[in-house]
Amino acid sequence: MDLYPLYNSLRISIISTILIFFIGVLSAYYISKSPKFLKAILDVVLTLPLVLPPTVIGFFILKLLSPNSTIGSFIMNVFQEKIIMKWYSAIISTTIVSFPLMYRTARGAFESYDKKLTYAAKTLGVSNARIFWTIMLPTCKEGIIAGTILSFARALGEYGATSMVAGYTPGKTATISTTVYQLWRIGKDAEAYKWVLINVFISFVVLFAINYFEKNQQKD
Repeated sequence: MDLYPLYNSLRISIISTILIFFIGVLSAYYISKSPKFLKAILDVVLTLPLVLPPTVIGFFILKLLSPNSTIGSFIMNVFQEKIIMKWYSAIISTTIVSFPLMYRTARGAFESYDKKLTYAAKTLGVSNARIFWTIMLPTCKEGIIAGTILSFARALGEYGATSMVAGYTPGKTATISTTVYQLWRIGKDAEAYKWVLINVFISFVVLFAINYFEKNQQKD
């Protein structure tokens, strides 16, 4: 059994989750402090990938980064490499599709944060950066960790946008989701079931980790 789809899915999910963590947390932090009108607009824009069909997201990525586009042609001319139909193309799609889960969860955590802790720290001369990293993040860690795990799980199971942007090439761009579809398409249901079970197992472990973490937080 070729384990490349598992390896590729895990590395794509891990890389995109790292990107999502930093971009999502920082976006949630600054937007939670924004004026209501601006917050409402930005919130809609950043949450939009959550409700858009993955194929629509894939279509926009292709139009933006294909060799015929301005950005795609620039990358092609500079690096002599196209950015789509590669394994790393899936990082773009999984990051966009999974981002709202991190953003919404982190923003909710920041909005429920007790600002009195920040005021108290400022009276002691603590900088804003130090307050963010040493006070806010540890206080809001439950929501942030939950958002991170959910983003990873969503990235791992992403199919629609990934299949359009990265395609399916065994040993090069294949992921668990695209492999399941291709095996089903050619009638190899027995092999498809193996990958389905692997995906279900990983998803079960991820969700169990969230519940276990939340349960421990409630005890604390």
